[in-house]
Amino acid sequence: MACDIAEIALMMNSLELNRDAAGETDASLQMLIERAVAGDPAAFESIMNRYQQKVVSTAWRMLGNREDARDATQEAFLRAYKYLGSFKPDQDFSGWLYRIVINVCRDLARKRGHLFTSLESERELGTVENLRSPEDVEAAAIQSQQQALIARALDTLSKKERAAIVLRDLEGLETEEVARILGSSQATVRAQISSARAKIKLFRDRALSRARRG
Repeated sequence: MACDIAEIALMMNSLELNRDAAGETDASLQMLIERAVAGDPAAFESIMNRYQQKVVSTAWRMLGNREDARDATQEAFLRAYKYLGSFKPDQDFSGWLYRIVINVCRDLARKRGHLFTSLESERELGTVENLRSPEDVEAAAIQSQQQALIARALDTLSKKERAAIVLRDLEGLETEEVARILGSSQATVRAQISSARAKIKLFRDRALSRARRG
């Protein structure tokens, strides 16, 4: 069982988009933030360009479709601009922005009266499969199947489980940072991630069993 859960974790990690490896806020970003706070629109646009893929991918994975993700991304950057003056130089900007994105996604889900829309329609349109385009055709086919499977499996998770596993396994944040963003203890986050991986494994096993029966 432990090995199977570890395999699920590796599958999830294999679907990550590129992340900003800088970690804590660097000097160039801090200069952009200071200029944006002072009213320089070009500086904030540079910040948006730097983090747009991160924000879009997180919102999409949280909400399940492109339209909601687009709306959430716009609102997240509006809030970031509004509260940029409260950002402290010793903070990790990525973590600060993640908290805004997660809160926006929660607000949008409540406003529209649903938890998550299904990712199945997005998979059929090719959104999930097109997150990456590896040159190796065989590897691309395998990855496409895994992405489609994970997309459907995410729909079976609770709101908290989905948020935890999106941030930890798909966005690659450390458990401590996920706990800060979600306002939970590390123990709670670990339990949510473990439960989510177990549910994904169960979903996968059932899907494979149905495929074998044919």
